[in-house]
Amino acid sequence: MKKVIIVKGVSLTLFQINNADFVSISDMIKAKDGNYFISDWLRNRNTIEFLGFWEKVNNPNFNCGEFDIIKSKAGLNSYRLSVKDWVEKTNAIGIFAKTGRYGGTYSHIDIALEFGMWISAEFKVYLIKEFKRLKESETNQQKLEWSVKRMISKINYHIHTDSIKENLIPNTLTKEQAAILYANEADMLNVALFSMTALQWQYSNPNSEGNLRDQATLEQLVVLSNMESINALLIQQGCSS
Repeated sequence: MKKVIIVKGVSLTLFQINNADFVSISDMIKAKDGNYFISDWLRNRNTIEFLGFWEKVNNPNFNCGEFDIIKSKAGLNSYRLSVKDWVEKTNAIGIFAKTGRYGGTYSHIDIALEFGMWISAEFKVYLIKEFKRLKESETNQQKLEWSVKRMISKINYHIHTDSIKENLIPNTLTKEQAAILYANEADMLNVALFSMTALQWQYSNPNSEGNLRDQATLEQLVVLSNMESINALLIQQGCSS
């Protein structure tokens, strides 16, 4: 999903790829005084060394042999290097050129900060400030969404469990037997909404945090809440499943 931050009056487009933030350095170069291009930055030897070391740390498929060749030529007046050439020759993943809608050159935030320093120290400082503000805003939004999801999931939960307790569970059952009845009713709704039981979800998602309902969307939790309310009413009316 595209996001935008404003740095020194320049709108910068951001994307997330595999949970990593990429920034449009095509947007960033608009803040550079003079008639400069991204290729001017790429031909700098310090730039190539930084990009190479970044790829070595973060990219197991980085072509170090081609990197050494490029590094030996970097800085020469006759040498030119495009983003496309850099990516094709070295299998780089930290920077790429995008065509079509939102086209331009994008780089990982680590590399974007290095590019920001090439623009000016002031621009880099403001870029860091605005990026941190964006991340804090995203964190707060995630906390809010989590709170709303938990609230929705609890709205009719007790109504549902109380109806099961009062109408389906005899006093003669043990706590363990009663727990099975609670789980069966809950899983009936899980299967209707998610097409799987809670245990099936756990087997399919062994590395996920929480449970099936913790990972549900807000829309799914609203539907589930309504289903719990309806099921509680049906239980009270003596309807069988």
